[in-house]
Amino acid sequence: MSAHYPSDARRTALVPALLGTIALLIGSALITSDSFTVIRFIVSIFALIVAVFAWQAAQWWWIIGLAPIAVLWNPVLPIDLGAPELWLGLQFVAAAIFIAAGIRIKVSGKTA
Repeated sequence: MSAHYPSDARRTALVPALLGTIALLIGSALITSDSFTVIRFIVSIFALIVAVFAWQAAQWWWIIGLAPIAVLWNPVLPIDLGAPELWLGLQFVAAAIFIAAGIRIKVSGKTA
């Protein structure tokens, strides 16, 4: 006799979403410093990772929120928004998107 969970769905996007959120919160203190470039790398990469999990889970609508995060925080082709206050607000909006996506994206554990 083996124990079974009620669902085979797994929240594979939760860990990268939480790591992206942590990076965003740390980055909110580093917006005006040169270290913000490292935060931009981390956030952009984790946004793409969570977007891949959203695609795998057939929950493509999360990509609508994650793709702009990957583009805005992209340090290779940086987009300068000017005011640090705008970046600060976007940091918290992106963190909310990460948390919601990490909790809601579930990839089915069943294989054919």
